[in-house]
Amino acid sequence: MKAHDGMYIAGAWRPAATRDTIPVVDPADEQVIAHVPAGTADDVDAAVRAARAALPAWSATPPAERAARIGAVRDGLVARKDEIAATVTAELGAPPAFSQAVHAALPILVAGSYADLTATYPFEERVGNSTVHAEPVGVVGAITPWNYPLHQIVAKVAPALAAGCTVVLKPAEHTPLTAQLFAEIVHDAGLPAGVFNLVTGLGPVAGQALAGHDGVDLVSFTGSTAVGKQIGAVAGAAVKRVALELGGKSANVILPSADLARAVNVGVANVMANSGQTCSAWTRMLVHTSRYEEAVELAAAAAAKYGDRIGPVVSERQRARVRGYIQRGVEEGARLVTGGTDAPRAHGYYVRPTVFADVTPDMTIAQEEIFGPVVSLLRYEDEDDAEAIANGTVYGLAGAVWAGDDAEAAAFARRLRTGQVDINGGRFNPLAPFGGWKQSGVGRELGAHGLAEYLQTKSLQF
Repeated sequence: MKAHDGMYIAGAWRPAATRDTIPVVDPADEQVIAHVPAGTADDVDAAVRAARAALPAWSATPPAERAARIGAVRDGLVARKDEIAATVTAELGAPPAFSQAVHAALPILVAGSYADLTATYPFEERVGNSTVHAEPVGVVGAITPWNYPLHQIVAKVAPALAAGCTVVLKPAEHTPLTAQLFAEIVHDAGLPAGVFNLVTGLGPVAGQALAGHDGVDLVSFTGSTAVGKQIGAVAGAAVKRVALELGGKSANVILPSADLARAVNVGVANVMANSGQTCSAWTRMLVHTSRYEEAVELAAAAAAKYGDRIGPVVSERQRARVRGYIQRGVEEGARLVTGGTDAPRAHGYYVRPTVFADVTPDMTIAQEEIFGPVVSLLRYEDEDDAEAIANGTVYGLAGAVWAGDDAEAAAFARRLRTGQVDINGGRFNPLAPFGGWKQSGVGRELGAHGLAEYLQTKSLQF
């Protein structure tokens, strides 16, 4: 798609407050494919003002009508799914098949779920002699990441619209074209002017201005824990609500009774998806000592299959970050089983699928989020040891447990301090709440719990 040279504010594309631009680079060949405006605090202010002006009418719009508009957005996503997939591939580097199956398809499911939920959600209930109203929190500042650019947009914008909120979106600077395409879809869906607004720009400029704007009632952010802490501090100073979906270092716990080959193969595939750029990826594989070396061999064989199948990471900086962690793992004594820091291709920000063995819980690669195609295998002696290792990071976003039967796996999963656990390869559920414990974030996305993040309550006593 052709990039817009302005911001989408109050229902129209408007010139940016600056002529400064941000280059958009194709990670597969390192070529600049477009430029978008580098938004300023003035652009953010104009967008927030538009959102505030639109809030009274949109918040008073009946839920059925809001549901219809979200349904129209969903229909637009369906109609342009091929263009969406191509755009994500161009600016993120995801392989075309993955862009179609995940980056284009998942937002359709999420938007459709909110179209259905909005029409049936109990925005009012009786509690004794009170009527409790669930009302929109107000203007939402949505700051989204680059790793799942459209999914993260829809996961914030759809429930905000369902609640009756208006939105200002600041997408990641690496993937602004997908956000501009979404703005076109929203426009065609017939949302009133100002209900949805888009400002492209850099995080320290446009993102900071949005998080700190007095006209924003809630900041919904997905990204690194470090930036999430900064946003939380800014919002806290203004006693402003936040929803933070942050980093992860999820454990994939394989109990002795599990189908080891399946658990390892699915676990490696989980990490390699999206070139390892998934906050909920099971990057720590915990295996009982009696089956550990067998698991190492299986993991190495599984990772080798992805050499030509995964795309690049998003940027030169991200590639350097991932390679730095791989080097750190070697220096700290982990056994490099396959992969490494050497370049697999002459051009593009590619990283070799990498497997480490003999990783101990105190190593950097076992504690910090790498955000690349790197799997670390750790030994455990018994279930208490596995529990301590799995819970032994500052994160608590997701995880997996494998066992001979679901009941055994679920019993261990209840011991994990994390927001979501897959049992024996359970499928992702877009209606279930997604979010973290500890430094993985505050709040939940998706389904009814995701809608509730954008509501506040008022009780009337009779």
